[in-house]
Amino acid sequence: MKAFGLLKFALGAGVIATVLSCTDRSPVAPPANAGPSHTLVEEEFFWRPLSLLKCTPLPAESVTQEVGPYGGVIQIGPHVLRIPDGALSSPVTITATLPADTVNRVHFEPEGLTFDEPVWLTLSYANCEGLGSWLPKRVVYTNLNLEILEILFSLTNPFAQRVTGRVTHFSDYAVAW
Repeated sequence: MKAFGLLKFALGAGVIATVLSCTDRSPVAPPANAGPSHTLVEEEFFWRPLSLLKCTPLPAESVTQEVGPYGGVIQIGPHVLRIPDGALSSPVTITATLPADTVNRVHFEPEGLTFDEPVWLTLSYANCEGLGSWLPKRVVYTNLNLEILEILFSLTNPFAQRVTGRVTHFSDYAVAW
């Protein structure tokens, strides 16, 4: 009788493994009207579309700082932008704006500024609650309507309640789950 139960379990596991191996996980091109070809509109994350994390609003803040070829660190509220040595070829005046919003997000200027080396943006989500605060996070590039345009390579630190993403250009960034 035990052998029959083990056989049923093995067959069930084999069927599940076969079904999962047949699932197409290749990326799907965005629709023609989705905007620039480099954008990624949606990603399956734990079998659901990625969405912005809802949070208690932080106080609005703005910081302006000059950063040059030797890099620098810009802190805005609980969020930190780390620019490494060699990311900029000449000094640039950078403005970071933290709006009071239910989404943890930061706007950077000059808009479209690109870097020779990736910079790292760490966004806090300590002021966020609910199911989304327990699942892995991503730093995402958004437009002014808070639509996700690109999902950045991100590392989540659930103990510090922070997520760090690799940024290659300036615009608007937010925490998604």
